Amino acid sequence: MRSAALSYKGHRYTVEVISRCVWLYFRFPLSFREVEELMLERGAIVSYETIRRWCVKFGQRYANSPRRRRPRPGDKWHLDEVFIKINGERKHLWRAVDQDGMVLDVLVQNRRDKTAARRFFRRLMKRTRPVPRVVVTDKLRSYGAAHREVIPSVEHRSHKGLNNRAENSHQPTRQRERAMKGFRSAGGAQRFLSAFSGISPHFRPHRHLMTAHNYRAEMTIRFAIWDHITGTAGQPATA
Repeated sequence: MRSAALSYKGHRYTVEVISRCVWLYFRFPLSFREVEELMLERGAIVSYETIRRWCVKFGQRYANSPRRRRPRPGDKWHLDEVFIKINGERKHLWRAVDQDGMVLDVLVQNRRDKTAARRFFRRLMKRTRPVPRVVVTDKLRSYGAAHREVIPSVEHRSHKGLNNRAENSHQPTRQRERAMKGFRSAGGAQRFLSAFSGISPHFRPHRHLMTAHNYRAEMTIRFAIWDHITGTAGQPATA
């Protein structure tokens, strides 16, 4: 979605306040009440429930634009799945990243069998182009069965030690899961993680590979992109 298509009609708060709240929530491990407190310190009185509605309404819309601006994904994909607890029930979070750690997609599912793996492969093929050169997974047999059905022409490497890239990409999600004291529904988890995987990486360049000067320059560019996405570019700074 282009920034011009975003409509804030009917909201009594300014675009700057809305975008700041959404940014704080998806960028840092904060609760809605903590975002409310930070905004209050800056003179903006807004309830945590309003912030929650903004994140639901605008989070995914904001996340879509950084994804379209990202460079073309690499040709080596790493897939992995982890257990997450939702209302005491075990669910499975499937994730795919390229060799540079860029998140390609996430999907919450009830199972980790062949059907679930096939669904994730097909979703990846639909949402991410082109087809990869190689797919790396752990030794879960469901991957091999789904791979042979969906993308048999792509090389498949199944080895736990080769899949650290995907396993490490789960860490930010684990951090947020702890801060949120778990997810309350599968749909809510999917909505949050889809937006989170688009917004959070935008503000997480590979800082350890940059000098301080280059890091600040890169972040300046990324904040400018964010202002364009949210429609705050050229607006006077407020809260």
